[in-house]
Amino acid sequence: MGSTKVPQGGGGRRTSRCAVGLPGLIAEKHLRWVFVWEKGYQERDSVVSSVTTKAKGVAVTNTSQLGFRIWDVADYVIPAQEENSIFVMTNMIITVNQTQGTCPEIPDQTTGCESDANCTAGSAGTHSNGVQTGRCVPFNASVKTCEVASWCPVEDDSRVPRPAFLKAAENFTLLVKNNIWYPKFNFSKRNILPNISTAYLKSCVYDARTDPFCPIFRLGHVVESAGHSFQDMAMEGGIMGIQVNWDCNLDRAAALCLPRYSFRRLDTRDADHNVSPGYNFRFAKYYRDLAGQEQRTLIKAYGIRFDVIVFGKAGKFDVIPTMINVGSGLALLGVATVLCDVIVLYCMKKRYYYREKKYKFVEDYEQGLAGDAEQ
Repeated sequence: MGSTKVPQGGGGRRTSRCAVGLPGLIAEKHLRWVFVWEKGYQERDSVVSSVTTKAKGVAVTNTSQLGFRIWDVADYVIPAQEENSIFVMTNMIITVNQTQGTCPEIPDQTTGCESDANCTAGSAGTHSNGVQTGRCVPFNASVKTCEVASWCPVEDDSRVPRPAFLKAAENFTLLVKNNIWYPKFNFSKRNILPNISTAYLKSCVYDARTDPFCPIFRLGHVVESAGHSFQDMAMEGGIMGIQVNWDCNLDRAAALCLPRYSFRRLDTRDADHNVSPGYNFRFAKYYRDLAGQEQRTLIKAYGIRFDVIVFGKAGKFDVIPTMINVGSGLALLGVATVLCDVIVLYCMKKRYYYREKKYKFVEDYEQGLAGDAEQ
């Protein structure tokens, strides 16, 4: 005679702690994660941003090559404007009064020579300063190098000035003006807050504790906040990131949507692998002398580029994401019940006991009727 397995009422009561407790726990965790932590009841939008920068500061140098000189913004900010960044020159190698002509190459393993036979006319290596003429000429009293057609005298960048030429740049300041917009909510704001006056803006300098919303940053403080020494970085240059975070809950007052600033160094600085460190490039200033001959001053500029990185998200209540997340929470309750049965009936030590209590075997109804008829 066949039998059928059906759930028992008493067995169900024995597993009720799992059947009720686990779904309730999952529902609670889901509500906390989705609605409290992730704010799943809100529509989200990413920030659209624009940034302008302005540096200020003056430095004084007095060298045998340049004499007494004042350096202002027009001298050390190159170029005058960049997109979301600004380069401040802190060190340099300068070669003045260069003219087109022929002159000895800087000595190294490839340019040294003893006779003209060691020099190839028309040769121009990747790292050479010009095109070889085929002549071997004295570089100084003891060294000969191959002659090149080039801007002469050629640049000698074998030694980087130490300390940095413009070490006073540590006290220069940088004004960051940032406008943000959240298109979905048509919400816009800028980092110069409504309560900031002109008088305050002229005197304030950013400090995380005393002036956290001042948009003017001292360059030395930016580098130090990232855990580096400004004077060390100024010698060979580098790249700093000024991060502006706009995470806004637009269900609250607009005045509570505020920028948060943080700083980090973006170029890799590894003491064990320090090939081609820092940040530098060359530029030249051209002019003509009284005789009409073209000349130039070549500058290899080392400096710090400050990249302003703006990111953030805004959220605001919306019915659609709320209903979607409520629906997913209800679906989890059904899954939890099935999961509870699987754990109790197949994974626990007393699974056979629970299985006996959950199900009972009954005779097949049709077979039972057939047996009664035979009798």
